[in-house]
Amino acid sequence: MLEDFKKFALRGNVVDLAIGVIIGAAFGAIVNSLVGDIIMPAVGAITGGIDFSNYFLPLSAKVTATTLAEAKKQGAVLAWGNFITLTINFIIIAFVLFLVIRAMSKLIKQEAEKPPAPSKTEELLTEIRDQLKQR
Repeated sequence: MLEDFKKFALRGNVVDLAIGVIIGAAFGAIVNSLVGDIIMPAVGAITGGIDFSNYFLPLSAKVTATTLAEAKKQGAVLAWGNFITLTINFIIIAFVLFLVIRAMSKLIKQEAEKPPAPSKTEELLTEIRDQLKQR
């Protein structure tokens, strides 16, 4: 059973999937930083200093805090600003993945359109033909 698992784990598809998950996690961290550190501050500057990540609607009368982290400690809140931030994250990730897949599709299409390289047999036959024509 251990041998079967080893064969399964070392097959190309499983390794490719593992690499994709690792790269996806790293890519997610980059996108989170892009949104949190670059895009949302720019949106906040355009909208007069609005920080969406701290926008919430208290669902309990006990919630009196002004920041989301403190409000969550006090009771139930509807963190709609955080939802907006995560939605922007998703849109950016989806768009970048669209661009990557589109570029890969173009490369694959270009490779498919290339004529196959002549084989050794075809090259030899062409040489023989050309020599016979010269005689």
